[in-house]
Amino acid sequence: MILSRFLAGLLFLAASAAHAFDFKTVGTPAAILYDTPSAKGKKLYVAPQGMPVQVMLSYGEWVKVRDMNGDVAWTPANGLSARRNVLVSVPGAKVFADANDSSQVLMTADKGVLLELVDPTALTWARVRHRDGITGYIKATDIWGL
Repeated sequence: MILSRFLAGLLFLAASAAHAFDFKTVGTPAAILYDTPSAKGKKLYVAPQGMPVQVMLSYGEWVKVRDMNGDVAWTPANGLSARRNVLVSVPGAKVFADANDSSQVLMTADKGVLLELVDPTALTWARVRHRDGITGYIKATDIWGL
């Protein structure tokens, strides 16, 4: 009995690891994040509009999400948008005119700067847009939310 539960747990973990996580963006003016999938749960913090989150699990009308810091919480699914944003994860990240290090630097972004993901299929370089209208390429290793 114990061995079968252990094996079932291992299979669940393997299946979970094989599943690629989905990223969404807080679409409402702000989303309250809870410790449980219920509005009666403890309120952990408020996520601002535009913040990217990694969707780990869906449970009815609730989703379990992870933020850039690795914090995990629950929020109503209807508060999230399919629009994709990313956060700069390193200080002094450069946005280039083209997808290479030798092209013109259009801007430098500090850690935590929000950028719109223009091309969600990015692997090495991500095409992004700053709220000021600057569009360019940033190294995928310099952002969180892909």
